[in-house]
Amino acid sequence: MTQARLAELLEVNPRVYNRWECGPAPPQFDTVVRIADILQITPDELAGRTPAPAEPKIHNHELLNLDQQVDSLPDAEQQALILVMDSFVRKTQVQKVMNRWR
Repeated sequence: MTQARLAELLEVNPRVYNRWECGPAPPQFDTVVRIADILQITPDELAGRTPAPAEPKIHNHELLNLDQQVDSLPDAEQQALILVMDSFVRKTQVQKVMNRWR
């Protein structure tokens, strides 16, 4: 996206935008947020910061290792794995609901 287009979307003069990007006058924080929204990134990403890697949500090391290898399976086997895992998750959810009624 060009500076001119971004300035237009922000409803500011292109010279003002150019000063923000290249010069001594940084934009105010709310403007930074608007720029990030337009570019569909976070303000941190706009500032050149990358998010910290997320902690794995799978705590079982064997499952985590298998999870990392799933992409190498053929599509049909991935779909079969999804069905099996989904059935176990649904079974557990039903059991939890049933236990509440006891």
